[in-house]
Amino acid sequence: MTWTQWFYTFLIANVFHFLMYANFYRRAGYPRWAALVPVYNLYVLTRIINRPWWWMLLLMIPVVNLLMIPTYWFQVLEVFGKNTARDKWLVLLTLGLYLVYLNWTEADKLPYNPEHDSKETILGIIVFAVTAATLVHTFGFQPFVIPTSSLENTLLVGDYLFVSKLHYGPRVPMTTLQIPMLHDTVPVIKMRSYIKRPLLPYLRLPGFQKVKRYDIVVFNWPADTVEQFYKKTSKYIYKPIDKKSNYVKRCVGLPGDTIQVKQGILYVNGKPARYPDRTHLKHDYVVRTKQGLSFSRRQINYLLDKFHVYEYLREPDGSFKINMTREAARAVRGFPQTDTVYMFMDTTTRHLFGNPSWSFDNYGPLYIPRKGDTVTLTRENFPIYKRLLEEYETMEPLTYNRVEWKNGSVYINGKPVKKYVFKQDYYWMMGDNRSHSEDSRVWGFVPWTHIVGKPVLIWFSKDNVTGKIRWNRLFTTVSGKGKRVSYVWYVVAILLLWFVVWPYYRKRKNEMNG
Repeated sequence: MTWTQWFYTFLIANVFHFLMYANFYRRAGYPRWAALVPVYNLYVLTRIINRPWWWMLLLMIPVVNLLMIPTYWFQVLEVFGKNTARDKWLVLLTLGLYLVYLNWTEADKLPYNPEHDSKETILGIIVFAVTAATLVHTFGFQPFVIPTSSLENTLLVGDYLFVSKLHYGPRVPMTTLQIPMLHDTVPVIKMRSYIKRPLLPYLRLPGFQKVKRYDIVVFNWPADTVEQFYKKTSKYIYKPIDKKSNYVKRCVGLPGDTIQVKQGILYVNGKPARYPDRTHLKHDYVVRTKQGLSFSRRQINYLLDKFHVYEYLREPDGSFKINMTREAARAVRGFPQTDTVYMFMDTTTRHLFGNPSWSFDNYGPLYIPRKGDTVTLTRENFPIYKRLLEEYETMEPLTYNRVEWKNGSVYINGKPVKKYVFKQDYYWMMGDNRSHSEDSRVWGFVPWTHIVGKPVLIWFSKDNVTGKIRWNRLFTTVSGKGKRVSYVWYVVAILLLWFVVWPYYRKRKNEMNG
């Protein structure tokens, strides 16, 4: 929906508000016309139900308002003496139409008690707790778990993160009808957790930081093939932007950069990439041993425990292919039975983004578009920019351009276009496990509209292979200088002070004063 369409929807909603509450307003001592005035009507209704003014702000926040609207229904019923379970079920099952019926048939007869008991019920506390959690989840911090090895050894499978949406600016939800705090699937019953339409236009609130080169970033996977959570298909799935699958990678290319991979080494603007601290790149290495000897169980456990080496495969020629960091490769070189160790180069051409002759370890060069760039559209770059022009450049969810090559030119919605000016910035995302990462080399650019947030904290970590908790990773920051430092014992000390020492102190103090 466009902003104009949403404006008309907003007007219709206010008319429905009038039909639902006009006589309730008059019964409470306010003029009926107050129910028609946008924003003011919400303020008056909040006064009528004897709730704090900031409740009305929660009604204006997408997704959060899905919880607040029925809360207001219940409050109106209670204020006017219709607070039985039957009344509440009727207003829920009729999606508020029961209030329309009461408004025009019984509102003037119902007892209005402006001093009604405003104490929270258990249900009210639960609803408000869920509302607060939804607010934080949508606009502040979202939990995220690392499901794959594409960022090892920087982030490990089984790391549980808090992702800050405040850094780059929280995105206002586009999907208006959804179950709060669920992404795309309802657990157990495995049904879609949202309705595709109506959709809000794309809008992002201001952040306090731009995406920096080499930031680890959570984003919505542009070329999504996951119909529901972990239910992958072989075709592209058309979802609203905010319901596309969440991915986490390292942003190695900013708008305006040129990236290239040569012999497994990433180059940005012609220079080798310079990664921040706590970056642990992983590649496949070929290891040949003397006389084809194997490694001992002790050596394998050492690689697993110290370097998180999981991929260990013996090749038909007797060599080993091991997925590991450069530090682990140096350790393997020191094993007495090791003969040679070298990085495996994946030079096989496959269907990668950009050029069919490129490979994982020899890729590019490729320029990353930025907002305001003008590009001349040619037959050669048409495959690179086609999806951008079709989907991303509309800047709206589930809105697409018709893009085709014919008569020696690119046609957008039936009109020939020789030059095009990009409407938004694009980014290039890659995994730190370079040999085992489905990243931008496979599916291309990440638009600015798809950026979700920045991982800031590992609050829990469990090794899915051994089942052990990684205590040294608990409550550690994702980014930072030097080695990772765990603050778990500081957190434990604070919790003990808050839940044990402080209550004990208050109890003793009350006993002494009593």
